[in-house]
Formats: sequence, C-alpha cells, structure tokens
Amino acid sequence: MRNVRRLRAGLRGWGGVGAMAALCALALVFALVLTSTGPSSRAGGKEPGAAGRAVADAAGTKADGAGTKADGADGAAEECDDPEKQTLAPSGDDGPTIDRIKARKGEKRKLVVGVDQNSYRWGYRDPNSRGSTGLEGFDIDLAHRIAEDVLGDRNAVQFKAIPTDRRIPAIESGRVDMVVRTMTIACDRIEDVAFSAPYFRTGQQVLAQKESPVEGYGPTLADRKVCTAAGSTAFTTLEEDRARGVLPRSVDIRTTVPNQLDCLVRLQLGRVDAVVTDAALAASQAAQDPTVELKGDSFTTEYYGVAMRKDADDLVRRVNRTLVDFREDTTDGWQASYERWLSETLGKDPGSSEPPAPEYLRVS
Repeated sequence: MRNVRRLRAGLRGWGGVGAMAALCALALVFALVLTSTGPSSRAGGKEPGAAGRAVADAAGTKADGAGTKADGADGAAEECDDPEKQTLAPSGDDGPTIDRIKARKGEKRKLVVGVDQNSYRWGYRDPNSRGSTGLEGFDIDLAHRIAEDVLGDRNAVQFKAIPTDRRIPAIESGRVDMVVRTMTIACDRIEDVAFSAPYFRTGQQVLAQKESPVEGYGPTLADRKVCTAAGSTAFTTLEEDRARGVLPRSVDIRTTVPNQLDCLVRLQLGRVDAVVTDAALAASQAAQDPTVELKGDSFTTEYYGVAMRKDADDLVRRVNRTLVDFREDTTDGWQASYERWLSETLGKDPGSSEPPAPEYLRVS
C-alpha cells in the first residue's frame, strides 16, 4: 500500500490529470518488457565516456570544472581532452549532406531528427495541451530552428522518437539526419558520431524519494538499487566509479531502462532506491512528482550537443552556425526557450546552464 500511495502522489505532479497516469502506466509496461538488467544489454557497441569528467571522492564531492579528465580504468577519457571543443567552425555553405536533404521530394522534404518524447520540458507530448499532439520542449525548439536554417521552414522537420541507447545506431544507419535529445558530448561518442558545439551545460545528479536516507552521490548509495538509462553517461559514470572505489561496491547498478521516464516510474513503485541522470533531466522529473527530490550536488560537468554522422561535415558546420544565431537571438533564441521551458525547474537565472563560448578545434 505504501508503494501505491507513493505512485498516486507522483502522478499528480504532471498536470494533475489522468493522462499522466496513462503515460506512466504505458512507460512501466515498456520498461518491464524492454528493460535490460546488466551491462551486456547496452546497444551500439562502445560505451560512452563521461564528458568533462571530474572524479568525485567517496563523499560525493562536486566536480569543480569542465574538461577535467578522469583517471579511469579504461583509459579512454585520458586520451581525450575537451570533447566539446572537437567540432567544426560554422559555415552557411551547402554540401553533399545538405544537398541530399534538400533533394527530398514532397512530404519527405524534411529534416529527420531523433528526439525524446518522454523528457518533461525537453522533448515531450504535453497531456494538458488542447488539441495538440505535437512534441514540445527545449530540444524541440532547437530542432525547429535548425530546420528553418537548412530548409527555410521551421516546420519542415520529421521527429522520430529514439531510446537513449539507440541514438548512435540511428545516426549511423541513416534513420535520422541528427539527434537532438539531451545527448552529452563524450569522448567515446566522438569516435562514432560528429557533434555540434555545446548548446547546454549540465552534470550528473541523484534523484530519490524525499524521505530516503540517500543524501547524494557517495556512501549513502551503498546497498541501494540505482536506475539509469541504458547507453547513458550516467551508467558509465557509475560503472567506472564503483570499479575505482569512488562508490561503494555494494551499489546495485544493474537496473537500466530504455528511457529516463522508466526510471522515474520504477522509483515511484519502489523498485529502485535512486535514479542517476543529468541534473537538467532530474529537475524535470522532480517537477513531475512532488514526492521525489534532487539529492546532493551535481558531481560532473557535461555538455549537450547535436549529434550527426561522422562524414556530415557540411551539416555540422551549418548546425554550428544555427547555434551561434540561436544564442545571439534575444527575441526567440536560447534565452527565450530557456525561460519558456526550463526556468521553472532549473531556476530563473540560466547562468549555470549556459554553454561556454564555442571553440572549433576539429579541422576536418
């Protein structure tokens, strides 16, 4: 009964309507069918490393800056400096990738973008919207802006919902032209896909029930079940830190799910004790459910970027030009999108979320 009361309380957090209950029920069904329970289920080959990884000590000390390399076991992060800077300089010129997009005929002449449809205020379907079935959120605004730049029509975009662990395969297979889905720029990932310059700053954080003894990232996670999205930097962080001794070895990280909302549902049902995800997403989940809260500080510094094919140089350059314009647009740009979607969950001051001035260190 305690878990039932907890779930009912959580469902009041997103609009207070029955639609959220239906959404969570569906999410749970998919979670139980699709959820993997160990590292072997992660798709896409290589595991992504944490970007700007700053190693926390056993007490969960907050990372003090971006670009700090993790002295980890796999050595991947040690060979990669500042992955968020490994992108191409902006350009408005067309090239083979953009030419192929523009050559699409009729209804197919659209930019195909992989997004999330379950991340509140990032990419989601609002059950309270009147008559609208469209996606909305910060990432959706950015996707529309890119479509406007590439095709001259902000509505010339086709959204495809992509699970967290299928983002890179969707790009590599050509199923989507790009992914705009709270995707962290990470060292291992830049081996497989090309990223734009950063468009958002965040970090990993712990989410748990308000009455939970979990205090944040560190010793209080001992003997607790922690949920992460498969293929996420959060899982990689937990895996590496547990092996390194930063986290107690008794932390159970076997629960991985296709999408972050599935973690929130499992937390509501008492199937896990905590969730580890990006602070920006954790804050949105806490806004959906008043019975959960953020625990402790962020313990990494990471940046979201738009991901594209490795050989799509012209598209990468065009997206970087779009991002420059998006940041500089004081009427309907980055600031306006932040105020519209994120100020209620992340605070009125966007300073801690603003990406750094872009650097374009990749030559080709």
